[in-house]
Amino acid sequence: MSQKPLVLYGSPTPNGVPITILLEELKAIYPGIDYDVDYIDLSKQRHKEPWFLELNPNGLMPVLVDRSRNNFVVFESTAILVYIAQHYDKESKFSFDPAKSPNEYSVLLQWLFFLHGGLGPMQGQAYYFYNIAPEDIPYGKKRYTDETKRLFGVLEQRLKDREYLAGPGKGQYTIADIKAWPWVSGHAYTGIQSLDEWPLLKAWSQKCSERAANAPAREAFTKPQA
Repeated sequence: MSQKPLVLYGSPTPNGVPITILLEELKAIYPGIDYDVDYIDLSKQRHKEPWFLELNPNGLMPVLVDRSRNNFVVFESTAILVYIAQHYDKESKFSFDPAKSPNEYSVLLQWLFFLHGGLGPMQGQAYYFYNIAPEDIPYGKKRYTDETKRLFGVLEQRLKDREYLAGPGKGQYTIADIKAWPWVSGHAYTGIQSLDEWPLLKAWSQKCSERAANAPAREAFTKPQA
């Protein structure tokens, strides 16, 4: 069996799913784009083995290997999204050309960094204290759930009179939305039972969830290994 141009090492986490969403979106537009998934079971600690640490010394997922570019390796979810958009989204369907639209590209990066350094870590810590911590620590739950709620409020404000996080006018569905949606849609795992407090964010999340690429993106991690 011939290898596909890209191979993604990951699992169906809020950092792994955005990569498969983008790849599924691009597969529907551009011929020749396809990828293999090497599912990394967190419980088996494969991501801490020497072979994986050669790909990402930090021992975290996801990691992308671009076979079509001499097995170039990219780690960190946001860096992977930017890389894929740069090399495979030639018509800038989900990003912006920095040479042609420098301001829009800058705004896109700003929201990506907000998600990568803000919402992701805070909501990730909330998830830890609610689902993984070996003991109940109410302070940890409250601290990170409250901060997640505050950041949801930032997104709510951004979506006022807009449909998406980046882009001119009402915005364009981009890798910023792709990055944000798996976190926002997983709110129930972090002590936030409903998005009713943020109606614009709730409507945005529903709209993102209805995109055709989302179902196969999640299913990608359950397919037989390549």
